[in-house]
Amino acid sequence: MRIPLLVFLAIFPLVLASQTYDVVGSVKDTDGKPLPFANVILLKALDNTQVKGTLADESGHFILQGIPEDVYYLQAKYFGYKSTLVALEIKRNIQIGALILEPDSELLNEVVVTGQKPTIERKADRIVFNVENTVLGEGSSWDILRNAPGVIVMQDNLEIRGQTATVYLNDRKVQLSAREVQEFLKGLSGDMISSVEVIPNPPASFEAGDGSILNIRTKENLTPGYKGNVRGQYTQGVFPKYSFGTSHYFKNDKVGIFLNYTINPRKEFKSTDGGVNFINDQNEVFARWNTDIGETIRSQDQQFNLMFDYKPSERDLINFTSNLSFSPNKEIVNELRTEMRNGAGVLDSTMQTLSPIDEDLVNLSFDLNYERKLKKDGENLKANVHYTYYDLARLQRGSSDYFDPADTFLRNFTFATDAMQDINIFTARVDYYLPLESGSFETGIRGSWINTDSGIDYFDVNTNLPPFDIALSDNFEYREGVYALYGSYSQDWEKWALKLGLRAEQTNVEALSVTLLQINKQNYFELFPSFYLSRKLGEENSLTFDYSRKINRPKYSDLNPFRYFLNENNYLEGNPNLVPNFSHNFNLNYSIKDTYFFDVYYRDNGRYISTLTFQDNENQVLRESKQNVQKSTSYGLDFTISTAINDFWSLYFYNSVFYEDETLLAEESTIETYTNKVTGYYGYLNNTLSLSKDGTFTGDLSFSYLSQFLFGSYKVSEIVILNVGLRKTLWNNRGVISLVGEDLLGMARGRLTSRYANQDNSLRERPETRFVRLGFTYKFGNYRLNNINRNLRKSELQRLENE
Repeated sequence: MRIPLLVFLAIFPLVLASQTYDVVGSVKDTDGKPLPFANVILLKALDNTQVKGTLADESGHFILQGIPEDVYYLQAKYFGYKSTLVALEIKRNIQIGALILEPDSELLNEVVVTGQKPTIERKADRIVFNVENTVLGEGSSWDILRNAPGVIVMQDNLEIRGQTATVYLNDRKVQLSAREVQEFLKGLSGDMISSVEVIPNPPASFEAGDGSILNIRTKENLTPGYKGNVRGQYTQGVFPKYSFGTSHYFKNDKVGIFLNYTINPRKEFKSTDGGVNFINDQNEVFARWNTDIGETIRSQDQQFNLMFDYKPSERDLINFTSNLSFSPNKEIVNELRTEMRNGAGVLDSTMQTLSPIDEDLVNLSFDLNYERKLKKDGENLKANVHYTYYDLARLQRGSSDYFDPADTFLRNFTFATDAMQDINIFTARVDYYLPLESGSFETGIRGSWINTDSGIDYFDVNTNLPPFDIALSDNFEYREGVYALYGSYSQDWEKWALKLGLRAEQTNVEALSVTLLQINKQNYFELFPSFYLSRKLGEENSLTFDYSRKINRPKYSDLNPFRYFLNENNYLEGNPNLVPNFSHNFNLNYSIKDTYFFDVYYRDNGRYISTLTFQDNENQVLRESKQNVQKSTSYGLDFTISTAINDFWSLYFYNSVFYEDETLLAEESTIETYTNKVTGYYGYLNNTLSLSKDGTFTGDLSFSYLSQFLFGSYKVSEIVILNVGLRKTLWNNRGVISLVGEDLLGMARGRLTSRYANQDNSLRERPETRFVRLGFTYKFGNYRLNNINRNLRKSELQRLENE
């Protein structure tokens, strides 16, 4: 806490600018559309020597700072467009509006796109993972996100710096639980994705309850005409898997349409081995249970995506987006074998459980967006309305047979559950953005409403009781409304940059367990400030400090009190008594030449909502549930290298030394509280290689190592992941063939261990993380004109800035 505060106090005083000035503007094409990442160069009029150079951002805006008084030429360059020279006499700060570039028809007729931007770009507040035209882009969106730098997969959760990440799609939140998000991403083709932004500490425009964010950005059809593709994949893991899809783009001056369909017939397998040592009041182990679980999943997930753009005028844009994913007749079969031994290790009995689950899932979402360009260049007004409909029906049957040591049948226990869940999510927001002379102001208002109705009936087949067990069956209703008002102001000086943000949120929650007549009401108003301050140190280095306050709300799936059984001795349940927790997030970044990055971060997680597992020694039951811990902290030091070694080799190396702890109520234990803590190291090395002179053959090699980390009441052992990928374009870029091998060492999942007081249990899951995938894509139509702006190398940008 003291170190960031002292640094802040040291760099806070702002210095007055000397007699230099700034040039602010944007780069656009003849249709008024921005040209992102265009090169902007300032030349002396006297001898045409370069004075300054910069790169426009994703919206085409640029700023040249610290320009002495003189006469210059301003030049914009963009691949596929004719450059232009604009004469400027600089005596004050200048806002020039837009530099208009015309397409170079001769160059465009010849171009075949084979290059790409650096795969990974490190920015002050985020990591941009560019996957377009890469090996990873040939897989699913789930494959892309779980391989993003700094992302760890833990029991199918995506985590960044020890906290669950929220998934966004084009700056709009995917309003689903972690399990549901995974199913959605598995069906979303990576062919649609341009990049993923990894944002550990997001600004005020994002929801205060989101924590870390993974923001998926889809491709844009930048050029007129029609293009499309068909693609297929074969994946060999434990079982073979297939994927087929097709995408179609059409664009003219007024209308743009994108259609995508993907089907994934899959058979997947996950094995889990777990052990529990049950301990009596004398602190002695009196029973040892070891369980092997095999989970086989058969599914035929399908996904349809539609994006429709309509431009009624030069200033207006209307967009409609729809995503439909459905998984009919999904079958999940759990097979368990448990050996139950006494404290001396002598076999008492065995239990064999067969638990099949049938699921039908439909997830449908709609987005309607409107954007209006206002009078001032860059000033705009945006509005969005979103609706999500989610319907799940699940039937489970469980049957356990018990045998003595001689394998003689003893007894049977059989049960069944019938569960359903309907979710309706509606959101609306309006945002206003105003560029200022050396900064910007943005503000917005947002509302979200979530209604869920869930029900589960539990049937005990062994008895002649009423048709379901009242003690376990329930109906659960959840209503949530969140209303937010937010704003931020940014200002740039010669060497300083400042951004202040404030978000105000009112939350109303009502959760009702109909059968248990248990009502949980929450109503609270909170403020969430954010602060960003940056100082340039010379021409190429910078120091940045940022802070934000966040909230972690209980999810409806966490508040739901239902029990889901693996067998009668092993289940998970929700907790209707959860309350929101608040966190304070600090980060200090030192950047050297936009190549070397040092981050010191500290996070006070407060009463973090954690996934905890407890063993009931008396009844020999293992229970997993959610709980507000008493307190939790995380801090660490990150070091990143992001550079082009040469023309054919780009390297990204991320290192993190970290500490994290959680103090939890030790339920079912002989002690009141327990502090679970760990110190660890995480390293991620990514190499992007161009294996041919013409850039048509590329490769990707990545290696991850994680020494250990926390997952609720568990410590997780080391994880090692080695992935290799190759990508080759064929027939003048009409065809793409890719080959990927993941988790080649078979060490992508660690063992979870919980040992304290009278708690002693562990497990290790082994899903199909080790596989080889072969993919092929064939493109047709006007494919050669796609995203001609992407061939930018970091070495070239550095050369422009240094010349």
